[in-house]
Amino acid sequence: MSISNSAATRTRSSTRSLQCAVLFLLVLLLVSIGFRRGVSKPVHAASDLPHLQEPDRACASCHAAIYRTYEQTSMARGSGLASEALQTGSFRHAPSGVTYTVSQKDGVAHLRSVRESETAPLDETDSLVYYIGSGKHGRTYLFSRSLPDADARLWYEAPVNWYTRRAAYGMAPAYDNAVSAPLALPTDANCLHCHATAVQQPQAAAPNVFAGPPFLQAGVGCSACHGDPAAHLQSKGKTPMLRIHQLVPAKRDSVCLQCHLEGDAMVQRAGKSLSTFQPGDDLSDTAVYFVKASSELSQRRASSQYEGMLRSACRRAVGDRMTCTTCHDPHSQPAPEERVAFYRGKCLQCHADSASFHAATHHPEQQDCAVCHMPSRATSDISHEQNVDHDIEAKPRSFGSARKPAVLTLNSLDTPAVASAFAHTTDLVPVGSAEPTDRERGLAYAQLAVHGDQGSQTRAVSLLHKAEFLHQADAVVHEQLGYLAQLGGGRAAALQEYGEALKSAPANPTVLTNLGVMEAQAGDLPAAVRHLGTVSVNDPGQTSAMLDLAMLQCRSGNAAEAKRLLKQALVYNPDSPQARAFQQSGDYAGMHCKVY
Repeated sequence: MSISNSAATRTRSSTRSLQCAVLFLLVLLLVSIGFRRGVSKPVHAASDLPHLQEPDRACASCHAAIYRTYEQTSMARGSGLASEALQTGSFRHAPSGVTYTVSQKDGVAHLRSVRESETAPLDETDSLVYYIGSGKHGRTYLFSRSLPDADARLWYEAPVNWYTRRAAYGMAPAYDNAVSAPLALPTDANCLHCHATAVQQPQAAAPNVFAGPPFLQAGVGCSACHGDPAAHLQSKGKTPMLRIHQLVPAKRDSVCLQCHLEGDAMVQRAGKSLSTFQPGDDLSDTAVYFVKASSELSQRRASSQYEGMLRSACRRAVGDRMTCTTCHDPHSQPAPEERVAFYRGKCLQCHADSASFHAATHHPEQQDCAVCHMPSRATSDISHEQNVDHDIEAKPRSFGSARKPAVLTLNSLDTPAVASAFAHTTDLVPVGSAEPTDRERGLAYAQLAVHGDQGSQTRAVSLLHKAEFLHQADAVVHEQLGYLAQLGGGRAAALQEYGEALKSAPANPTVLTNLGVMEAQAGDLPAAVRHLGTVSVNDPGQTSAMLDLAMLQCRSGNAAEAKRLLKQALVYNPDSPQARAFQQSGDYAGMHCKVY
């Protein structure tokens, strides 16, 4: 038996499967696995759509003015029912030849994806249930597909975004050049955490399978920043809410940073999840963020404001006294006609008249301080968008000119010697005051390794093995070590690491898929079918696992089961070129087996 491995595709949390092809030289009889009932697409009526909770109305009885202004902010309008904030429109995406149309009928929002083609036709309609994004910059939508023999559903993000600046639809970030319709983009609970409240935890067997609604409250609610209000409400206000301004700086800043920080790599601490972060916690106890020490692109991400602020002359001058709320009121947004005066006033809080500065004579023709000192720049990770540069330098330098300070650790902002030690883009440094262990550092470098960075792969393996030696290893560490060993051809080490990972995470679809591939390579076909079959039942949205199993069944003489699996794979990923080619011609990743 032999198998050829193709490139891996992984998410930030490293839960995506290796895309591996299964090649068999022997035809053996295998037991047909799994369920046989077909999967029907969800068709929603208006009465079927969920109703979101509105717990913040209880706050309005005492905080009416704040409630009224907050309801108009981008955070409060970060998510909701699609039918209540739908932007209808249509556009044709040239690289894939797909025309996308967002419309509404009988109170239900729909996304239709159509390609008129003799060889690769597509006509898919999905019911959009939720919107994500306030619409200030953009908006996208969520839809779901049912699981056979289960009440849970797989939730996906629409492949299109509405871009407000352009007043037009376009592809979701990173999919501008997609040659097929990306109709299987899994919804991530950690991402929902920054757009909605009371985010539910997905099932362990699939990162985007939820037993009920993925979140219960639209937008970022009061509790997201102020904590659980139960005791405060029960005592009629006598028990105070979380006093954010009295928290130590790290915990104070964490309230904002739980959403307004991204980094080049993010690693969750063992047993922690961003989606369960609570106000009053230190974010560095939940996750560690890293940036490339000398990468200008790191300064141009859509969520790099805090990183920029740490580099800014303002923050370097006053230290922890400066935080997000020094300039931003989270409870309200200035009206467009008030914006310039509002933020100019924030600057003048510190930059008052002095011997060297006179506000009245400092460029009186330009009252908007941000035009010069916080210019808008195109972001490196989201097309069609711009980001206000939070570096706030007296004489801002353009990207491509002299480098800005790159080291973002608070204890080394004023030590250029430390900055010079990081000479390569693959050197990662933590943002803020976080103190990563070898586990976190190793997992961060592993995220770079999947993109072909050999130096990062070497560092990741070394650090993660050290974490094992120091008893810091959990299922995530074992999974990554298994993957890196498999990537490097270390079969025995990979099997051992995957086995350790399954001890504490027995339903992990990535590990099960990779094990199934390796078992097929070694000729252990029953084990391969068992592991890949488990993934096909729990997470049929894992297209690579479905196709691997279909090829396994086909070349074993079980064409009927292979046909069913291919049909099912196309339900969850309707425009998969690999699934379509396999179904039509029997070709998959250099192999051939007709299912008809």
